[in-house]
Amino acid sequence: MTGRNVDPKAIGVPAERPYQGKRDAAQSGRHRNEIAQSHHAGARLSQLLPADRDQVETVTSALTLPTTPDAATARPERTHTAPWAKPPAGVDPLPGQLDHWLADRGADLVALRRHIHAHPETSGQEFETAALVARELAVAGLSPRFLPKGNGVICDIGEGGPVVALRADLDALPVSDVKDVPYRSTVEGACHACGHDVHTTIVLGAGLALARLAEQGELSGRVRLLFQPSEEKFPSGAHDVIGAGALTGVSSIFGLHCAPQIPVGYVGVRSGPLTAAADFMEVTVSGPGGHTARPHLTADVVYALSRMIVEVPTLLARRVDPRAGVSLTFGVVNAGTVANAIPMHGTAKGFIRVLSKDAWMELPDLVPQLIRDVISGTGAKVEINYIRGVPPVINDRMATAIVAGAAGAALGADRVVEADVSMGGEDFAFYLEQVPGAMVRLGTGMAGAPPGFDIHQARFDIDERAIGYGIRVLVHAALAALSTAEL
Repeated sequence: MTGRNVDPKAIGVPAERPYQGKRDAAQSGRHRNEIAQSHHAGARLSQLLPADRDQVETVTSALTLPTTPDAATARPERTHTAPWAKPPAGVDPLPGQLDHWLADRGADLVALRRHIHAHPETSGQEFETAALVARELAVAGLSPRFLPKGNGVICDIGEGGPVVALRADLDALPVSDVKDVPYRSTVEGACHACGHDVHTTIVLGAGLALARLAEQGELSGRVRLLFQPSEEKFPSGAHDVIGAGALTGVSSIFGLHCAPQIPVGYVGVRSGPLTAAADFMEVTVSGPGGHTARPHLTADVVYALSRMIVEVPTLLARRVDPRAGVSLTFGVVNAGTVANAIPMHGTAKGFIRVLSKDAWMELPDLVPQLIRDVISGTGAKVEINYIRGVPPVINDRMATAIVAGAAGAALGADRVVEADVSMGGEDFAFYLEQVPGAMVRLGTGMAGAPPGFDIHQARFDIDERAIGYGIRVLVHAALAALSTAEL
């Protein structure tokens, strides 16, 4: 596999990680949820990595996050200690006493999540987050490898085959954080509003737990951790991960995604389509412009845009099998600056989403043709920039059964529910085009959350007990998949 290795021998083990300093401080305001917290206010992620700078300098130098003079040494007193989420009664224990190990490490893992949340990095800039992940893996005696760009990490646990992969995404959204919590984002205009900080922490925690099994000789095969950049951007970072050879020898792959609509302690699973394909489109309509009193002497681009916005989605629904679940929605429309002048240019931007892969293959030709047909009668000219996004996530039937069974073992069969289909896009789909696998919805719902509470909102947060539940699900899933692959 291509990528630069992190040499564990070159990295000393710190006596205590700085992000542990406030791990037991009480969570404030309406976001209190009885889990120990930590956030080292204003600190750089690279301050957590006292490694050989020759090895990580290019990875940790991309961002300069705000700092405060006393942040690096502040050690507030512990004001609250809350229990780590215990396994529900009657579930299968993890092998190798891992449940006890997770209970001991729970507060540290929550602390790590909160530090990442406070220091988000948007798509393509995940250098320090990747360095932090690599640091934790190297300290555990593993040999992580950076992606060639340095903003992603691949790490194998165990030896031999088969190989099962667990995937997390690292990037944050370009959204401002408005939560009243101590771990609120310190980066203006960036926030982990999609839960990627949670995904990263869970996959890291699962990897550290599985590493303990490997040390005890109880891991039959290999588990490959994939920490991917740029899930929220086209082209996505899945291509970089796959291009680095991350799927070589992999028999199956699993991932999870935060689901605030599902109560904490529950997991949503679904075989077949889980998320939609998503393509981006920008349409520019132009004409000579003119006076609104004499629209017949020009091409009315506002009218042309309005016809397109109303008629094309309806036409599309008549040209594609309704079972494909196609949707075209425009989120940006711009035209004109004054009320008495017909502008020369107008633009509209939107997303085309569809659940059927066969239908998705037809859209790049069909949608532009429908737009041209609608606008042709208006006299306006049209330019269409159609950008391929991500295919639909279609969970493999066998992999879905494996992870559903694993979730039942980890949380109890009554806590495994059917996940709803989402029209959102997710580049986990690119991995599923290469190897069988499944993504599940991890319940992160917070008690007292307002109606409509969802991902991609500036106020997004989670019930952090979900971290422990997610780790248990992925560990059970990895072990079950390795056992199944051996048969």
